[in-house]
Amino acid sequence: MTTTRAVPGRIVSGGLPDYATTSVHQLRTHDGAVVPGVLHKVPNCRLVVCLAHPRQDLTHHPIIAELLAHGYAVWTQGTRSVNNDIALVHEQTLLDLAAGQVFLRSIGFEQVVTLGHSGGGTLSAYYVEQASRMAHDRVQLTPGGLETQLATAEMPAPDAAMFLAPHPGQGELLMKMIDPSVSDESDPLSVDPELDPYSAANGFTDAPQTSSYSAEFVLRYRKAQRERIKRIDEFARRYAAEAQRARDLGSDAAHRRQALAPRLLIVYRTDADLRCTDLSLDANDRAYGSLFGRRPDLTNYGLNGFGRITTPDAWLSTWSGLTSNANFVRCAPRIQAPSLFIELTGDQACTPTDAATMFNALGTPDKTHRRLPGTHFGAALRQDSPTGIALAAVEIDRWLAERFA
Repeated sequence: MTTTRAVPGRIVSGGLPDYATTSVHQLRTHDGAVVPGVLHKVPNCRLVVCLAHPRQDLTHHPIIAELLAHGYAVWTQGTRSVNNDIALVHEQTLLDLAAGQVFLRSIGFEQVVTLGHSGGGTLSAYYVEQASRMAHDRVQLTPGGLETQLATAEMPAPDAAMFLAPHPGQGELLMKMIDPSVSDESDPLSVDPELDPYSAANGFTDAPQTSSYSAEFVLRYRKAQRERIKRIDEFARRYAAEAQRARDLGSDAAHRRQALAPRLLIVYRTDADLRCTDLSLDANDRAYGSLFGRRPDLTNYGLNGFGRITTPDAWLSTWSGLTSNANFVRCAPRIQAPSLFIELTGDQACTPTDAATMFNALGTPDKTHRRLPGTHFGAALRQDSPTGIALAAVEIDRWLAERFA
């Protein structure tokens, strides 16, 4: 049944089954945006698994072929912020997911089940949490003060929710990854030596040897990370308030320009999670390095990273662990649908303590926690092992068959 090949560090897909059909759709969201979706079907499929991520295009996700081979339809939901997350507001992305949920029911699927991988996990948890509420009880305003339109949107709740290597949320993850030693937000090279995670004086050892940070340093570092997020929040709130005032003052050209012109936030050095260089911290089977590379001491200073360039509204809605509503633990208690939580043991973004906390927060009495070998993105841990994606697909098939025979 396996359609992916094990290659350490990555996944090579064997392609879709010959008997699968694929169709592309454009959907209009409740607030007027147009988002894409791709539907893969196999003969006699009655259950569809929905994949979505707030920032990434999942059209070619390797689990699609695996799920089709097991007899399920697969829907990959595009969002308005795919591959360009500068203006990613999670509350708007919920409307994108809602359009897909409405569409899938309209074409006759008997069961619609969500599967959230990585950041898609918290996105789907947030969707289920909002869909479970009475319309008037949904989030009315984004953290930046924009109207959400969630109260007037049709938001069908899925029949079950599955999570594959979910992390606690974009903001919660960044809270652990942001470098608190940045002493000047306008200077990417500024460093407070007392907080430098790549200083031998603080416990760092050159790659690939694991570092050893003291408990005292870890606590001080985590506190400083929170303080840096708080400082950036203050800038974001001020800029968002300025734009809102311009919107409130009228529709003349001067105020419209002021409302439309974003004050972009540039956030340097966001790949500095101590767990990526000290493997003893909440240990699992992960390799040395981060999601962005094997040398966090270098990639932390590079171009790539979470939340690097963002609007104030996107920062407050998505990247701030202090203000974002897209927080798995916050959303999980309202999830009452049957839930499958798959932890991958080589995950660098969700370590065992995170996973246990997230799973325990799920409100449904029908919940299952499975730990499978694999990296965060579902690759194999070793050359001679199946991929985490293939193992997850087998577990998903077994779990779904028990509930939707």
